[in-house]
Amino acid sequence: MAKELGEEITKKPLIIAMKGHPGTGKSTLAHALASALKFPLVDKDDIRDSTFPLHQQPQGSDTLLNHLSYEAIWRVASTQLHLGISVIIDSPLSHRTHLDRLISLAASAGARLLIVECRPSDEAKWRERLEGRERVGTSQTLGRSFRS
Repeated sequence: MAKELGEEITKKPLIIAMKGHPGTGKSTLAHALASALKFPLVDKDDIRDSTFPLHQQPQGSDTLLNHLSYEAIWRVASTQLHLGISVIIDSPLSHRTHLDRLISLAASAGARLLIVECRPSDEAKWRERLEGRERVGTSQTLGRSFRS
């Protein structure tokens, strides 16, 4: 079975796209999958974090930075897919426009698309986890040991 799965994975590129709210385990699962499958991981948080100096700009720049982060994800993923390399994309994938862009990307690269939606099994613990993140602060961008 594992051999068959490995052969299927190598036939044409695969996009594994994580979907879900913050704190639901997307990043943990994405990192585990990337490590096990040896696929590059394109993490929206990594791209967004690289724009941190720009966050001090006037109000309204958050929307622009979010848009630019997604644009960077699509371009990096597109390059990998057109090279025949499968990718894992870690992002909330919370807007229909992002899903549509992902579907278009898969079609243009001749790639298969698998969307993995992460949901909290215990909503109270999930809310607690998010509140804990807010207390620690969202500006911890480098060296985070855990994030979703």
